[in-house]
Amino acid sequence: MAKELKEGDLAPDFKVRSTEGKEIALKDFRGKHVILYFYPKDDTPGCTREACDFRDNLRRILAKEAVVLGVSHDSLESHDKFRDKYNLPFTLLSDPEKKMTSAYGVYKEKSLYGKLFMGIERTTFVIGKDGKIRKIFPKVKVDGHIEEILQTLG
Repeated sequence: MAKELKEGDLAPDFKVRSTEGKEIALKDFRGKHVILYFYPKDDTPGCTREACDFRDNLRRILAKEAVVLGVSHDSLESHDKFRDKYNLPFTLLSDPEKKMTSAYGVYKEKSLYGKLFMGIERTTFVIGKDGKIRKIFPKVKVDGHIEEILQTLG
């Protein structure tokens, strides 16, 4: 089990496949802020609202020298359909082996209707230009989340 990440820690590097058809690593984005958001499942109500909020506010995010990366355990094929269906103009990362979600501590035991299961806890990390975690938003509530992120970016 990875140690729990804290604000100020160096963000764990990763190398995973992306909807851009190549492997993406955190170090590829040095010099930019990275909004790394983990979500449970493509094309489900909360995840769709969250992705569309990022889409609809992308210009404001880009103006803060930031990039958006969405991560789930879904396949690249699922990500491609999700991206195309909602015209998502940012990169989605596929983590089917759960290495990245485990490294970031977001693959957790969850409960739904009294049943326990393992899954992604909706969490956003704002990573600074230096690769350090500036802010962690655990158990994200979608409504108003973009404003919290934009405030963090300054």
